Amino acid sequence: MEDLFSLANVSTLLMLIFLQAVLGFDNLLYISIESKKVPEARQAYVRKVGISLAIGLRIILLFVVVGAIKAFQQPFFSIHVPGVFEGDFTVHSFIVLCGGIFIIHTAFKEIVHMLSMDDLGSEDKGQSSSVGKAIFWIVVMNLVFSFDSILSAIALTDVFLVMATAIIASGVMMIWLADRVSDFLKRNRMYEVLGLFILFIVGVMLVSEGGHLAHLHLAGFAVEPMAKSTFYFVIVILVLIDIAQSRYQRKLRLVAESLRTAQG
Repeated sequence: MEDLFSLANVSTLLMLIFLQAVLGFDNLLYISIESKKVPEARQAYVRKVGISLAIGLRIILLFVVVGAIKAFQQPFFSIHVPGVFEGDFTVHSFIVLCGGIFIIHTAFKEIVHMLSMDDLGSEDKGQSSSVGKAIFWIVVMNLVFSFDSILSAIALTDVFLVMATAIIASGVMMIWLADRVSDFLKRNRMYEVLGLFILFIVGVMLVSEGGHLAHLHLAGFAVEPMAKSTFYFVIVILVLIDIAQSRYQRKLRLVAESLRTAQG
């Protein structure tokens, strides 16, 4: 315990908590969207239980990865069809790739569902999910998102207690923020579409990263990872477009109302 409070470990711990908070933003979006599929009275419960279970499993995953990191980086199956499809899949690359595909599917499905709704007040109909199923997917996707942060933690320190403490601290922070993110999206419905498209970009980033880790080649072209700087640049552009669009629509409504008043 004394080692945990050394200057080097405390500074590393703070860095890891900050890193986990930054990497956890997209996770919070997914948690908010997934929890909406259960009855409103159970949504906060689903978020808290899902994140709490994920914290425990993250620590177990950390213990496994620390003890068998080489196994996670060694290919467990390969596909080589020259000029068509080639790849050497590790456990890490396979999980990240599948996670990205699932997130793209989830975001696309939610966008289609949102556009097909005739009555916004009845959005939960046909979109319901059991509490157990929602918690399951929150835990699974939390583990997918945690891979990068766990590998980053291992690169920064070899003290298990520091890494575990950072995971617990970031998990507590996520529980606190999850309800606030969900409440914000509920009060500001216009940002739901923005959140879904950000989640879609997150899925694309994970697919590109997983494909790069697997040395994936499609039609002879290597899959390159999306740079984090590119990802954040795209997110900033999406936010700016959404703000500009919202203000423009507000002006159009004011002009339309003034015309109706003048004609009346």
